[in-house]
Amino acid sequence: MVPRLSPASPIRLPRRRLPGGTARGGRVSLLSTPPTWLERLAARYDREVFEPHGSKARVRLRTVGGETWDVVVTDGTARAGPPSGAADAILSSDATTWRSIAGNRGDGVQAYLTGNLLVRQNLQVGIGFLAATRSRNSSGRLRFRTVRTRRAGLSIVECGSGPAIVTIHGLGGTKASFLPTVVALGQRFRVIAVDLPGFGDSDKPIGASYDARFFADSVVDLLDALGIDRAHVIGNSLGGRVALEIGLSHPDRVDRLVLLCPSLAWLRDRTLVPLVRLARPELALVQPAPRPVFRAIVPRLVPGATRGWVAVGVDEFLRAYFHRGGRVAFYAAARQIYLEEPHGKRGFWSRLRGLEADSLFVWGHRDRLVPKAFARHVSDALPASRHLELDCGHVPQIERPHQTHAAVVEFLLDAALDPSRAAVSDRSIPRRVAVG
Repeated sequence: MVPRLSPASPIRLPRRRLPGGTARGGRVSLLSTPPTWLERLAARYDREVFEPHGSKARVRLRTVGGETWDVVVTDGTARAGPPSGAADAILSSDATTWRSIAGNRGDGVQAYLTGNLLVRQNLQVGIGFLAATRSRNSSGRLRFRTVRTRRAGLSIVECGSGPAIVTIHGLGGTKASFLPTVVALGQRFRVIAVDLPGFGDSDKPIGASYDARFFADSVVDLLDALGIDRAHVIGNSLGGRVALEIGLSHPDRVDRLVLLCPSLAWLRDRTLVPLVRLARPELALVQPAPRPVFRAIVPRLVPGATRGWVAVGVDEFLRAYFHRGGRVAFYAAARQIYLEEPHGKRGFWSRLRGLEADSLFVWGHRDRLVPKAFARHVSDALPASRHLELDCGHVPQIERPHQTHAAVVEFLLDAALDPSRAAVSDRSIPRRVAVG
């Protein structure tokens, strides 16, 4: 039986010494010729699906209890050989899964999503390589690229065709947090997950405001560049606030909104406002960020930082944080979240009452960042909004993917197939429902 590498059960490999003097897991092959399955996988590489930044990347493939090999992607080709130096991404699985991935219907992305394969360090490179080496017989096709827009180059991954959906990640996150959504909804929609400016693999302009309006305008720029007039928008945490801002500032570009534990303007007293106003995000430009120190500290601060999706999120956060522009963007966006005015003529809650787009709010019963109690305030401002409560924390699309995606598809398909059937959707997704 093939061992399942679930997110809750990370691979623990014996520590060995690889060339370059770095401790790595797995056994270094004494052979110079890669195995047949690896040669077959490398030969399938399609640069039209994914090409690394700078046109070069090193992907390390580990077999549990077996050998370790590198695949170097450069100038549109992929070549396998013994491991050497530092890798951009590390992919780990068992021998049976690797051979299955290299087979005629091989799908490394699906192996990753089902927990049979782990990716660490640079997720864009790791998943991009898996997507670019999928068998042509496998269903669905991820496409990675950078889109030049009016304000910045935005990194996206997309899948499928049909009505457009744009997904927007949270503070400190990347498009990786919506990878399961891209794959799940790509069967019926054209799903586009974007790295916001300042995060992931997108440009990180110094001096940008990094507030909800800036992010919303940037997403609309992306729609313009892709030739999309209107789209459904799904946002998690900060991405939910950005999705709402698109609905408020650009109502003609939005069909329906799905808000997953959205970040909303604080209603309680903000005693630190004077101090936060004085804090300048640009100070992060001179803040030292030694990689060994941060990689040692973060696992102690974040529960489960070495396991499953939490480990992936930490990898993605640190990858952007080690970039000076990424640090500025993170602090600036966090500062704007805290400083946003809740009331008054231009206050968030006053403006929210003017939202026209049909909206589905999903709340986590165990969310410690955005309490589900916000649902009552949203219902007061938007009586027609719909609400779903799940037994999860702050990232429903990762923690409860099947329930989240089923509700999203039902909500969006009603609009895509027949807008006149809104009453049916009202009955199928009640104004307020809790799912355990």
